[in-house]
Amino acid sequence: MMLKTVFRRLRTFGGPPGLLSAGSARSFGGCPPELSASQIRSTFLDFFREKHEHLVVPSSPVRPRGDPSLLFVNAGMNQFKPVFLGTVDPRCEMASYRRVVNSQKCVRAGGKHNDLDDVGRDLYHHTFFEMLGNWSFGDYFKEEACQMAWSLLTEHYGIPADRLYVSYFGGDAASGLPADEETRQIWLDVGVPPGRLLPFGLKENFWEMGDSGPCGPCTEIHYDYVGGRDAAVLVNADSPEVVEIWNLVFMQYNREADHSLRQLPQLSVDTGMGLERLVSVLQGKRSNYDTDLFAPLLHAIQQRSQVRPYGGRTGAADTGQVDLAYRVVADHIRTLSVCIADGVHPGMSGAELVLRRILRRAVRFSVEVLQAPQGALASLVPTVAHILGDAYPELHREASRIVDIINESEAHFLSSLQQGSRLIQRTLSRKDYTQEVFPASVVWSLHRDLGFPLDLVDLMLEERGVQVNRQELDRLIKENNKVAVELRSGGPAPGMLDVLSLAELQRLGVPHTDDDLKYRYSLEHGRYVFPACSATVLALYTGQTLVSEVTEGTHCGVILDQTCFYSEQGGQSHDRGYFTRDGLQDVVYSVDTVFQVGGYVVHQVTAADSLKTGDQVQLHLDQAHRLSCMVKHTATHILNFALRKVLGPSVQQRGSHVSADRLRFDFSVKGPLSVSQLQQIESCVNNIVSANQVVHSQEVPLQRARTISGLRTVDEVYPDPVRVVSVEVPASALLDGMMDREMSVELCCGTHLLQTGAIEDLVIVSERQMVKGISRIVAVTGEEAMRAREMGQVLSQDVDSLSTRLSGSSPSCLESAQRLAKEVGILSDAVDNTPIPQWQRRELQGRLRALQRSSNTAVRKLETREAAVRAQDLLKKNSRKDVLVDLVETDSLSVVMKTVNHLSAAVPLSHVMLLAHQRHSGKVLCACQVPKGSPSLTASDWAVAVCRRLGGSAGGSVVVAQGTGSSRDIREALSWAEEFACQKTQQ
Repeated sequence: MMLKTVFRRLRTFGGPPGLLSAGSARSFGGCPPELSASQIRSTFLDFFREKHEHLVVPSSPVRPRGDPSLLFVNAGMNQFKPVFLGTVDPRCEMASYRRVVNSQKCVRAGGKHNDLDDVGRDLYHHTFFEMLGNWSFGDYFKEEACQMAWSLLTEHYGIPADRLYVSYFGGDAASGLPADEETRQIWLDVGVPPGRLLPFGLKENFWEMGDSGPCGPCTEIHYDYVGGRDAAVLVNADSPEVVEIWNLVFMQYNREADHSLRQLPQLSVDTGMGLERLVSVLQGKRSNYDTDLFAPLLHAIQQRSQVRPYGGRTGAADTGQVDLAYRVVADHIRTLSVCIADGVHPGMSGAELVLRRILRRAVRFSVEVLQAPQGALASLVPTVAHILGDAYPELHREASRIVDIINESEAHFLSSLQQGSRLIQRTLSRKDYTQEVFPASVVWSLHRDLGFPLDLVDLMLEERGVQVNRQELDRLIKENNKVAVELRSGGPAPGMLDVLSLAELQRLGVPHTDDDLKYRYSLEHGRYVFPACSATVLALYTGQTLVSEVTEGTHCGVILDQTCFYSEQGGQSHDRGYFTRDGLQDVVYSVDTVFQVGGYVVHQVTAADSLKTGDQVQLHLDQAHRLSCMVKHTATHILNFALRKVLGPSVQQRGSHVSADRLRFDFSVKGPLSVSQLQQIESCVNNIVSANQVVHSQEVPLQRARTISGLRTVDEVYPDPVRVVSVEVPASALLDGMMDREMSVELCCGTHLLQTGAIEDLVIVSERQMVKGISRIVAVTGEEAMRAREMGQVLSQDVDSLSTRLSGSSPSCLESAQRLAKEVGILSDAVDNTPIPQWQRRELQGRLRALQRSSNTAVRKLETREAAVRAQDLLKKNSRKDVLVDLVETDSLSVVMKTVNHLSAAVPLSHVMLLAHQRHSGKVLCACQVPKGSPSLTASDWAVAVCRRLGGSAGGSVVVAQGTGSSRDIREALSWAEEFACQKTQQ
């Protein structure tokens, strides 16, 4: 009930007053029969595919591919950034893109584009939306893009031209950018009247990818819901009556680090049109929520709620914020469903943290405002799948998992609310916070760790006349945001070449790096032999500047005609090694990192001497490091296969990383793996290892490779042809369909063993759930695996020994029992933190928890017995006093406290304090208890005063308290403590 009351007070969302019912929506005249959202989406794709020869590219998942600058995919162009930046692998299909079209799943709920707090207040903001877009990469440009857009909108969708307005870039004198008169003339030629063709500045009509990178002017098409008037003044005026529906961006410049602009070598087009808004226009609705993308959801919500049906109201007209809650829940369940289906789960950082906030916001509105029962939110998932599943089939495929995750997260949130409420109450009851200022650190912990909404904390404190230390809270929030920005900073990797640098290399005719040698190693007499590599320096970079020579000590990027080094990609660490220069063989040019960009392999080197283009160098590969990476990478493939074999085909890879010392593998699974499952997975892997099966690698056309039964892939862009890595059976046999049993087969650009035996052994040393539904395995191989097994045996024997001692005769004294309990704790820490088989860790942890309970019970019994003896001795010595202060011989604060409890029970009207000298530390232990309702002296005041005099600290309640300090003269401390109490009680 307390939470319901708090929720009921939650009325912080507003909006412009007004009421929009379904009946007030106006359709434009002369339009064709109403199209469904699905038909509108397919019409868009078909128009560009069939009439203008565009390739339809599927939507990428909402988790960005290898782009730390983004929490979520927030625009249709995100997956095409490598093309715009020139960094695309020339061998992959994306490098061949010229004209493409798609409908991209987008989420704007974090980072630069964040619509989360606006959702529900109005009729058009969303956290999840679909972006329709068409692209040209060095093919058509402004004229064709404008003509296609106008034709689709007016001829195929049937939107009256007199409802449309067009904006274009009007120039910016400060930036030295002229008005885009070319685009203006194109629109005039198309037939747009001059009065409907409007110039705007940088903010509205110049699009930039970021602080640096490709950018250019844009032109936008706006729609007037009312019609029959001149609405030019309402364009870009935030009017709900005239809205932008399509943005056409013309990529023609590159924004440099110094903010200057340079012409791009390739002109491109990037367009984006929100499906939700287009559907509202074509279905004659003023609100996106009145379209068939949302209406079934709103109806389903109403069936589960205990409030009136949805009425489309906003602002003051929305009594009780009921319609706002409908919109929040409808929007958020779409976002949750799409994100979870794509592998993003509510969690504690980054995109996962944002999704957790979305889920908890939806729960609050569902439970409180709509008065829906717990579980109602997850029950909407099938409706989302029904609406969107034809376009995005993963929603059907993952529906049951989405439901489970939402239900569990909702239950955890409601539990956290109660826990947070108790923490607030506890903090308020402490004497430190009586000055009407609540500590910001507690509020931030509630928000960060428990997901407690900040506005809800404000409301609960407001009821008690307390305010948060807002300045300190703002500092904590700012500090947290700064860290988050740094973690996902979108700047290029050190030495990463930009689009103009890459274009300059191509203009100069610098060929792409031949790195085939990284695969040309052999196995001879049980040893791996790696080829020698001589190369010519073709280009040198300092930063992003192309130079002909670098001097000693310079950090530079080196591009060679060929290399045997593996660049960081596909989850595998880059190779290590060094160069030597012909004629200077004793000088080592250490290679720091190796990365690939746009078909060029860049070696980051610290020049040990001068180096210039044309120099001949010898490449020296760190063969031990390479071999270790090969072992881990092949082991990762076999582990992936074993997981699927043991846990079933629903297991999906969610990420991996291979380094020389260990492998990491993330995968989808409902809960933590059992001891038996961990053992089965290890056994499956090691059976393949001990069989020393052959590992085959073969380049295959990408489309043919995708036909292989049981092929494992992840969401990334693959080159064409693609390497197929398979264990035991070559790809050629798999392509011919000759095999009818499962085996490890994946698309992979990494370097692998030629036979599995070199793995020697694999041990899973860690398995834990990163977020709900995603587990992470860390495994070691070879000697590290052997050491892990040996340590597991040692710790198992230690646990056996301790168990035997604890199960024998009971400890005779408290000191002995405490020693055994401490041993259990030390051994538990060793089991938790030592690399051993994870299945064995789980078994030993279970046994140690039982031993800990047993030893703690023994300690408590002996403490109670000793305290009773001490109390009897003290009662004989002191009789019945109003103030009883004395010394007790023990090293245990618990015994001191228990002795105080015994004394207080025997003489309930006495004020009792005991001190003890701890022999091993020299500390003074203090505990006290006063009669309930003691008017003149509280236990906490007494303990604090005494322990402060002893140079320590104390805490507790009005009745019982304890603390520690230090003193050379404990007799003086006893005397002072008694005098302090007597003075207080005799006042």
